Amino acid sequence: MNAAARLASGTRGATLRLVLVLVGLAALWAAVFALNEVAWDVALGDWLGLDLGRRAEGALHFLLYDTTKILLLLVGMIFLIGLLRTTLRPERVRAFLEGKPLALSLAMAAVLGALTPFCSCSSIPIFIGFVAAGVPLGVTFAFLIASPLVNEVAVVMLADMFGWQVTGAYVAAGLGLAVGAGWVFSRMNLERWVEDFVFAAPVATLGADGHRPVLAERVAAAWEETRDIVGRVWKWVILGVAVGAAVHGWVPAEFFATYAGPGNPLAVVVATLAGIPLYSNAAGVIPIAEALWVKGMATGTVMAFMMGTVALSIPEFILLKRVLKGPLLGLFFGTVAAGIMIVGFLINAVF
Repeated sequence: MNAAARLASGTRGATLRLVLVLVGLAALWAAVFALNEVAWDVALGDWLGLDLGRRAEGALHFLLYDTTKILLLLVGMIFLIGLLRTTLRPERVRAFLEGKPLALSLAMAAVLGALTPFCSCSSIPIFIGFVAAGVPLGVTFAFLIASPLVNEVAVVMLADMFGWQVTGAYVAAGLGLAVGAGWVFSRMNLERWVEDFVFAAPVATLGADGHRPVLAERVAAAWEETRDIVGRVWKWVILGVAVGAAVHGWVPAEFFATYAGPGNPLAVVVATLAGIPLYSNAAGVIPIAEALWVKGMATGTVMAFMMGTVALSIPEFILLKRVLKGPLLGLFFGTVAAGIMIVGFLINAVF
């Protein structure tokens, strides 16, 4: 065997070993992600004997579980998208989207968001990856809005509690809000209000000189990008989830009965704004929404409360503040909040 053949054989062997390592790490990541909640249940409930039904212990469980989940998503999604970007150049992503009508691109992003059952904070790692990959901001925002609002768990629970008519209205409103807000953002030049580090990823220059990088180079670049982004935002993840844990599950029912009841013409506004601090996912807030509905809260007001709780939150604001500059952050929250209120008023007018 000549030198060239030995070199090629050694390169193939190294590539195979690297592939096996990546597969093993992916399996480990999936296992840790799947067992995350159970592990904290066992550690806190069984080993330490804490009553997770109590508010303080439940908040601690939420903090540890949600922080671990978001950091796992942040590392896994940024690395995966970074690895894909070393193969699929941002220019190709943009070219693919440019060849599609804007409405179709927005609808595709909203549907993808609906198929990913994440809370508002868990969607942010994918949002960052999409922005870094060159996906237009309007399209990425459509994903970010739809992901926490609509998912299969929420649909099933809503149908069971409120019936299919209300469920259909909620799903249509959630997807419509995502597409509508994405269209509004697509009309603006917003890239200047995204932090520079999101665009200045190491993989952006990989192979820029015409060199076709091998797998080891792609993995190294993706890992460097992951370390850079995670290193910038991990503190904000912990801070955001800590704020969410402090208010998680705390719903002042009497407040809603008094100020967001059927007698208040601005009940939708109150419910939307009051829902924002109550960080939760759709599955967690639906039973609360049903209780408020049974107490006489109007259907649209209940839907606005749900949407404000799952699509906008203080933890999400804290995380996005590290990625988006002030004007864009305010525009995003203001547009989504206004859209939720409009949806609430419309549903109240129909049901």
